[in-house]
Amino acid sequence: MRSGRWMLVAWLIIGALAAGQRHYYAHFDGSCAKIATIGITWASGPLNYIGLNPTANCKVPEPST
Repeated sequence: MRSGRWMLVAWLIIGALAAGQRHYYAHFDGSCAKIATIGITWASGPLNYIGLNPTANCKVPEPST
């Protein structure tokens, strides 16, 4: 079970590094799409380095007038 935890931690660290290399943190504007893209990049971990380029689009409902 310990090796599984370490693998998960390593996976997430690699994903965080990939997000940093793509400058997602520097251009962070707090939007739903940017938060989701960073989360997906973290979750995909090493897959980012074999060509996976995850992005997300969010449409937040606006109140009607």
